[in-house]
This record gives sequence, C-alpha cells and structure tokens, in this order.
Amino acid sequence: MIPKYRKQFNQEFSQEKYDQLKESLTQKGGIAPAFRISESPLFLTEEFKNKLLDASNSIIDQIKEIPGEILLKAVPDNCRVPNDTLQPHFFTIDFGICRSENGEIEPQLIELQAFPSLYVFQKTFEETFCEIYPFLSEIKNKMPADDFKNHLKKLIVGDDNPENVILLEIFPEKQKTAIDFALTEKLLGIKTVCLTKVKKEGRKLFYESEGNLVEIKRIYNRVIFDELDRIPDLKAGFDFREDIDVKWVTHPNWFFKVSKFLLPMLKHEFVPKSYFLHEFPKNESLDDFVLKPLFSFAGSGVNLNPTKEITEAIEDKENYILQRKVTYEPIFEDINGEFSKAEIRLLYIWHEDDERPILLENLGRMTKAAMVNVDFNKKDAIWIGSSNAFFK
Repeated sequence: MIPKYRKQFNQEFSQEKYDQLKESLTQKGGIAPAFRISESPLFLTEEFKNKLLDASNSIIDQIKEIPGEILLKAVPDNCRVPNDTLQPHFFTIDFGICRSENGEIEPQLIELQAFPSLYVFQKTFEETFCEIYPFLSEIKNKMPADDFKNHLKKLIVGDDNPENVILLEIFPEKQKTAIDFALTEKLLGIKTVCLTKVKKEGRKLFYESEGNLVEIKRIYNRVIFDELDRIPDLKAGFDFREDIDVKWVTHPNWFFKVSKFLLPMLKHEFVPKSYFLHEFPKNESLDDFVLKPLFSFAGSGVNLNPTKEITEAIEDKENYILQRKVTYEPIFEDINGEFSKAEIRLLYIWHEDDERPILLENLGRMTKAAMVNVDFNKKDAIWIGSSNAFFK
C-alpha cells in the first residue's frame, strides 16, 4: 500500500541499515529487543486509517453502553481484585489487514484488551525508523514527543512522586518486553519491580531502593493476574485480591472485562461474527471459525482448524469463543518481490476524567505464515516481526 513510500523504502533498504536500526534500539533501551524486529514499517493509506478509526470508535461506543454488572461476569471469582475503576487506563485493539469480497483492503477485528502494551517502545521504534530513513518523517505520527510523554506521565505517575510509582512484573528481566520496561523507566523516572520483591506492611506496599524501603502508591501493572497460579512456588510479595492502599494503573479486573469475552456482543462490518463455544449455532460450520480461549496471552491456545471432537472435549465451553475466520492479505512487498501479511494494534490510553480514550501510537506485526507469530515463519524469512505503521 502507498506505492511511493514502499518503493522508496525498498530502494533505500540495506542490511547495514537494518543492523543500524536494531543497534540504535538496543542503545536507547540499554538492552536488545528480545523479539524479532521487522526490517520494514507498514505503509497504510488515509482511507484505511479512517476504516480503523470508524471501527474503533464504534467498538468504544458499544463497550461504554455495556452495563458494569455484565462486564464483571467476565472476571473469574478467584481473580477479582478490590477497588475497581469505572473505566480502564489502557485500551488496545488488534485488527488484521484483510481483503473484502469486493476487493477492498479493510481491517477485521482480531481481539481487544484493556491492558498496557509496548507504548514507549513503539514510540521509540517509530522515531528510530525516521532517523534511519529520514523521508519517513513526513508521514510520522503527528503527536509531538512531549505530548506523548505528558499523556503517559499524567496517566501512570499522576500527581505522585515518580519514586512512589512502580512498573510491576513477574521476573521482568526475563520478559520479552523488558526493553519497553527500560524505556518506560527512562521516560517517566519510575522503577521496574518484580512481584517477588514487593513488601507488605498492613495495607501499604513497599520496595527496597539503596537499602531503604520506599512506599508504593501507584502500580503500573504489567502482570497477567491469572498467570500467577501457573508459576510453581512463586513467592509474591502480596496477594492481588487483598484490599491494599494503592492505585492500580490499570486495574487488574479490566484484563478480563475487555477481552475476547466481549467479541460476541460487538457488531460492525469490520467485526467478524463470534460466539461463545457453548452457544455456537448448529446452522454454522466449524470450518469457518477459529477457536480461542477467552483469556490466553500472545496467541496461546488458538486453534485455526477446530473439529467437533476438539470442541466437544472442552469442559469449560463458556471460557472459549469461536470467531469467524478472516484472511490476511499479503500486500507488504519485500526487496525480493515476496509479500508479507500483517496486523495492527491501536494503542489507546484513557484518562480518568475523559469520556473517550486517546490514540497514542500503533504496533504492527508482520508475518509470512498462517499465524502472526514469528515462530511459525521460515528462519530466513524477512519482513516479519514487530513493526510500526505509517499513514498517508
């Protein structure tokens, strides 16, 4: 898409520039990205962007109308955390880039989450692309870097001292997203703290810094709560379900409330039809649907070709959905004349005093395989992995 920019990028591309891109990201983060960086950005038209925003605005409108008691049903009883909020602080929507029956390129909703993604990394990624390929600056995100920083600072740090705000994760140094943690620390002046290092005294939480205990007043939460039980012998510093004197950003309950749980309730031309597994109509064919667990992360548990035997063997059918298949269109040409497919994640934040979320950045993922996951691509494939979209 946008032949002018695709042609110029492919002409200017070299392995040396790709290595320079990765090295620059490593220097800025202090550590190398633990996931594959795509050689290329996505170039998308203004028309496609308008389709994305139309679908996103409709989805946001529909979610705002869903009663809170309905959303709360998505939260498992053993995962409910006290002091819930009226709305999430983060909101992300994933769309596949597809071709419609009439031949038009269009987005199709894949999933949505009220959970933080690689916000600071993606902003850094976009800026680094522009440094290596200066012509990209004419179509980069129009939001100034200072505005981006101020939005995140207001959301995550608020009126508190940054030393009283932590980014919370389980063994953060082992996470693939560690470079985003490092960049977030640098941008906002906060510390990344492992859940096992948190100390609890009464209703207050603390972390240790230079031999002193520092009170935690706000938690920028990157922990997937329902994954805690899957880590044997984890010695957490506190239990999420305890009533503690801390501000969650975003509150853990929202991971469940805005999730695949909502897909059967949403309607739009760019939202594929979905059903809870236990409500799947007999007049529909399994061949047309993808099976997804409600609360998986990073695509785990997805079955592209479910069978009757597979679905009938599932006991907790209410925790699965069937989503109508969409076909990703290979439209992103590499230097060898081969084409990649992609999906795009819109990264919103939602200030507590705002009626609607604000779009800050985007995250692209490129693939040449059936699933948008680098592990499924050939080892020598290019134009695959984490990317960033530029619009014209």
